[in-house]
Amino acid sequence: MSSTDVEPSGSEEQVVNSFGYRQELRRGLRAFSVFSVAFSIISITTGIFLNFAFGITELGPVSIWLWPVAGVGQLLVALVLAELATRIPLAGANYQWGARLVSPTYGWFVGALGVMYGAVGLPGIMFLAAAPLTTYVFNVSAPSSRLVLFIALLLLTVAYLTNVISVQVATRVNNVAVFTEIVGTTLLAIVLFFLWVGKHKTQHSGGFSFLGNHSHLPGQPFWYAIVLASLIGVYTIVGFESAADMSEEALDARRSVPSAMINSVIWSTVLGMVALIGFVLAIPPGDPRAFFSTGGGLPGEFQYWIGAGLARTFVAIVVFSMFALCVIGAAANARLIYAMARDNMLPASNVVRTINPTTQTPIVALTVSWVICVAIMIYGYNSGNAFGTLVGATALVPYIVYLLTVIAYGYKRRGLEALPGAFHLRGWAVPVFSASLVWLVVVVLALSLPQEFHKADYYVLGGLALAALWWLVGLGPRFRKGTAGPSIIPDQPAEEMAGASGASAG
Repeated sequence: MSSTDVEPSGSEEQVVNSFGYRQELRRGLRAFSVFSVAFSIISITTGIFLNFAFGITELGPVSIWLWPVAGVGQLLVALVLAELATRIPLAGANYQWGARLVSPTYGWFVGALGVMYGAVGLPGIMFLAAAPLTTYVFNVSAPSSRLVLFIALLLLTVAYLTNVISVQVATRVNNVAVFTEIVGTTLLAIVLFFLWVGKHKTQHSGGFSFLGNHSHLPGQPFWYAIVLASLIGVYTIVGFESAADMSEEALDARRSVPSAMINSVIWSTVLGMVALIGFVLAIPPGDPRAFFSTGGGLPGEFQYWIGAGLARTFVAIVVFSMFALCVIGAAANARLIYAMARDNMLPASNVVRTINPTTQTPIVALTVSWVICVAIMIYGYNSGNAFGTLVGATALVPYIVYLLTVIAYGYKRRGLEALPGAFHLRGWAVPVFSASLVWLVVVVLALSLPQEFHKADYYVLGGLALAALWWLVGLGPRFRKGTAGPSIIPDQPAEEMAGASGASAG
C-alpha cells in the first residue's frame, strides 16, 4: 500500500469540475478536521455506552474481545473505501461510488439506505443515550419521557443549527470532541484501572482472568450469544467514511480523506479496547449481569469508584461527545441529500440542492434531514417499543451499504488503476477486497438472522420498498429522459479516467 504526493489543493476545484459539478461548498477543512469528522462519528464513547451492558449481559466480560475483531474487519473495509475516495472525491460518497461504478439505479438504493441510516441513527442516539445521560448529569430523579424527548429534540436541533452557521464551526466542535472522546472513555477507564489495582474498594475475585469470564443466557447456544455480544464493536466502528462525504470541503482531499478514514478506525479500535478493559475490571463485586440488568450501567459503575460528583462530570463529557457525533452526522446526512438532489434523484431536487451563498452550506438539505429526524423521533416516542426496533436497524443498514459499495469496487476494480499521487492498495487490492467481502457478508448475516433483529429487518425491507416505489414512479421517467443520475465511469486506463467527465444531468 502506498500514498505519494497528491495534486496541489488549487487543482481540487478542477477535480470537482471534471465530474460535471461546480465547487459550491466551501473548501477549508485541514487534515486534523477531516480526521476528527471520522473519529467523532465512530464515537467509541457512544458505542460503548449504548452496548457495553448488552455485551456483558449476553456473553459476560469476554465479550469485549469481539471489539478488536470488528476493528480489523472494518479496517479492511476502510482500506477499500480509502482507495475509492481518491478516485471519486465527492460529497455523498457511498452514493457516488455506487452510482458511478455500477449504475445510477444501484447508486440510488445505496443512497436511500444511507438516508435511512441517518434518519434513525441520530434521533436514536439523542433519545436513547444523550438525553437520559443529560438528566443524570443534572441529577434529575425519575425524569419523565416527555422531558427526555424535549432534551433529545433540543440537542438534535442545536446540532443542525451549528451546521447552518458553517461547516467550519461544526468541525471545531468535532476537533474538541476528539479529546473529549479520549477523556470520557479511555482516560476514565485508565483511572478506574489504577483504582482497581490499588484496591480502592473491594474488587471482584479473579484479577485479570476476569477478562476471560463468559456466560450466556439459559437455553441460548454459545455461538448465538457471541453473535449478539459482537454488537458492541460492530455497532460502533462505523461511519468513518463520513470523512469522504466532506471531500468537496477538504483540503488535499486525495490524501487527507483516506488517511482520516484509516487512522480513525485504528485509533478507535486501540483506544476503545483500552477503555473496555478498564471498564470490565472496574465492574463492582458480584454478578456483572445482575449489576447491569438492575439499571446500574456505566454511570453506576463510575459512581461506585469516584463518587456521584466526578461521575456526573465525566458523563457530561460523554454527552458532549454524543452531541459532537450528532453535529458531524447532521453534516454527513445533509451532504448525502445534497449530492443526490444535485443529480436530480430526489423529489424537488432543484430546491433541495440549493447552497446558501453566504455560508456555503446546504441549508435546505440540512432542513430536510432535520425534519426527517424529528419526525422519526416523535414517531418512535409515540410508538413505544417501535423506536428501539428502528434503532436496531442502524446496526444493519451501514453494513449493507458497505457491502454494496465493496461489491461495486470489485465490479470495476480493473478500471480503477492507481491514479498518479493517490492512495492505492497495489498488490494488496485483491486480498483486501476478498477479506472485506467475506467480513461484510458474515456481519450482515449476523445482524439479520437472529430473532432479536427480525423486527429491525422489517424496517430495512420497508425502507427499501419505499425506495423501490420512488425508483419506479419518480426516477424511471427521469432516467429514460436522461435528466437524472451521474455518468458511469467506464473501464479505461487511469490517465484517461482522471479526466473523465462525470456530467450530471439535471
